[in-house]
Amino acid sequence: MGRLAPAALAALMLAGCAVGDDEPGSGSSDPGSQQVQSRTTKVEVVKGLGARGAFDPQALYDRLSPGVVTITSLFGDGRRGILEREGEGGQGSGFVLDSQGFVATNAHVVTTGTPRTRRAKQVFVGFSDGNRVPARIVGTDPFADVAVLKLDPRGLRLTPLTVGATRDVKVGAPVAAIGSPFGEEQSLSVGVISAIDRNIESLTQFQTGNAIQTDAAINPGNSGGPLLSEKGRVLGINAQIRSRSGGGEGVGFAIPADAVRRSIRELRARGRVPYGFLGVSAQPLFPQLARSLGLPVSGGALVAEVEDGSPADDADLKGGTGKREFQGNPDVPTGGDVVISVDGQKLTRTEDLADVIAGKNEGEEVELEILRDGDRRDVKVKLTRRPVEPPRRR
Repeated sequence: MGRLAPAALAALMLAGCAVGDDEPGSGSSDPGSQQVQSRTTKVEVVKGLGARGAFDPQALYDRLSPGVVTITSLFGDGRRGILEREGEGGQGSGFVLDSQGFVATNAHVVTTGTPRTRRAKQVFVGFSDGNRVPARIVGTDPFADVAVLKLDPRGLRLTPLTVGATRDVKVGAPVAAIGSPFGEEQSLSVGVISAIDRNIESLTQFQTGNAIQTDAAINPGNSGGPLLSEKGRVLGINAQIRSRSGGGEGVGFAIPADAVRRSIRELRARGRVPYGFLGVSAQPLFPQLARSLGLPVSGGALVAEVEDGSPADDADLKGGTGKREFQGNPDVPTGGDVVISVDGQKLTRTEDLADVIAGKNEGEEVELEILRDGDRRDVKVKLTRRPVEPPRRR
């Protein structure tokens, strides 16, 4: 079995201060909130195609690599980051968002992960022209593994990158990754989008959905860097590798653009992302299983457990009362509700229920169409704030 790991890198640097608590808006050094002038290189749409229409990674690199940065995080109290083996620092990548000095990266590049997440005491951002400046952590999103930093843009030549849209991601399309694998700054690797809609681990109990799989080389230190389309749009943030050795072996994963844009927007506005929470664990229902269970639907989510005190519990959703084996799975829940749709959106894939709820905000009311004892009914549920740690189930 390969292991799935964040692509961050242990840095051989020491600091002598304790790590601060993970509160929105806190961070290492504050370069000031005033808006100032900086030299900005504006990148509209990059022509990453050669004269004959071929994908041209060199053109992308020449135009966009100045917007990719190396991030060094110092924790300062001996606590080790997710992938650190020694020392008191971690290193990853990131990219410039705008002329004001906002930078995007992975949350695991600047935090120790969970449980008891702590932020780096100091964060430094290095540019391709040799500049290296302090930054503060604006906010982190452990669910999508995204963080936003802020640095003082004065005296810097910034090259902002543009975050695209998930709808632009197509299997087989060429992509380029720029970052600092193994600390080798401003490195380029190329490949294709191998698959979409993957589920990968986050820094919490919840998975991150709709992740992009690529065969572009992603190695420790690439975390937080951009996965770029042939037009120079950021399709995702490189985050994880599936590896037996600890290095890239052709299976890398990136956080999708839509999730990245949402995280950036909310972190800049409020320092956190208000994900909605339903409070069920479920298994997918597919046609063959539905027929085996005698259910009059062909798809949906079989509710296995309902968490105590959750919105699902308050709405009286029912978990399974028994289990049975089907196609090698001994734990197929029986006797519980089947969620057929959310706000009219039919559930057809394994991850649909989790992905739809993840796209909602806390405080939103959703309407579930469920099947209970052979009867269809509509249930309204008001979502609450998603917890980082697992609640109790019943």
